[in-house]
Amino acid sequence: MLRDITLGQYYPAESWIHRLDPRVKIIGSLLYIISLFLVKSFWGFGIALLYLAVVTALSTVPLRFMMRGLKPIFILILFTFVLNLFMTSGDVLWQWRFLRITRQGIYNACFMAIRLVFLILGSSLLTLTTKPITLTDGLEKLLSPFRKIGLPAHELAMMMTIALRFIPTLMDETDKIMKAQQARGADFETGNIVRRAKSLVPLLVPLFISAFRIAQDLAMAMEARCYRGGESRTRLHEMKFRSADVLASVLLVLYLAAVILIGRVL
Repeated sequence: MLRDITLGQYYPAESWIHRLDPRVKIIGSLLYIISLFLVKSFWGFGIALLYLAVVTALSTVPLRFMMRGLKPIFILILFTFVLNLFMTSGDVLWQWRFLRITRQGIYNACFMAIRLVFLILGSSLLTLTTKPITLTDGLEKLLSPFRKIGLPAHELAMMMTIALRFIPTLMDETDKIMKAQQARGADFETGNIVRRAKSLVPLLVPLFISAFRIAQDLAMAMEARCYRGGESRTRLHEMKFRSADVLASVLLVLYLAAVILIGRVL
């Protein structure tokens, strides 16, 4: 299941979405996340689904590969669904002692579950279609106006990108530690939820040690290459807005306008 986490991974391809300016993709991802919280009806989710389907098709990232990212958070989605299903007051459809299901509860449970699914799929597209170094440059460009107030734009962008980049690496390390402990007789799959959670505690110490070792190796590698942050730093490829980026920005604005309009009308 740990290998199913797609956040932070990059899927190499030569698609229209891959070639877009990273600033457009970063802003597009943020606006898509905001639009999911502006949606007030299932009609709005229909527009969000259409937008997500078009972007996914243009990115050429396999849908099966993207859906893998939902497996690790299935428990969270299920917990949110059940919580809204039984904790929402309204017209009672079924009741047993203190448990009850209402018409509004079913609506809210489905609504929140769909929102979480779209949120994960939409967020994963950013890292799946953008190389880490390109993502760093895009974040730095977007944060560069804040340098006037003392914000270290390059360092902050580098930190955020490294954090995203090493999510799959840490998941691989966790998987290796689990397999090593299972070979020594550890059991992570039997028992109730509480017992399974307690069985994961011995993973924390070796995982923290491995994370610090990776961080130290990365720091030494950057120092060996005379890395000095954003001071007088140049780039091999300067980012420029092209016609495709302008077209993508226009489509993004049209999508956001459609979501807001449907939210007010329906």
